[in-house]
Amino acid sequence: MRVRLAGVELPENKRIDIALTYIYGIGRSLSEKILKKVRIDSNKKVKELGEGELKRLRDEVESGKYILEGELRQKVASNIRLMKEIKCYKGIRHLRGLPVRGQRTRSNAKTRKGKSLPVGGLKRKLEKT
Repeated sequence: MRVRLAGVELPENKRIDIALTYIYGIGRSLSEKILKKVRIDSNKKVKELGEGELKRLRDEVESGKYILEGELRQKVASNIRLMKEIKCYKGIRHLRGLPVRGQRTRSNAKTRKGKSLPVGGLKRKLEKT
């Protein structure tokens, strides 16, 4: 039996509290809150859930109380776009592709900054030609 919630197929062999985190916007703590609210044991596996439990869970998750999946991705993207437009510090960091949350960049941050270019490499190329 395949279980779909908020457009995401939940893995059947995982515990329900872990499986809910496959939905973008639901982490461990929100997963626990939702399960407590609909009175489902968090140790149950997805395949062990009955129809009534699934209906209660689906009603709670898809009720509109939570911003999930596409809507949340859209909201995050629009927030980043706004920061870029108003040219605030975080927006400039996003534009330049640098770390946004205050991490050091003198060393580290290679993933965010991209591949480094050798300093003397360009000069030697020009001298040879």
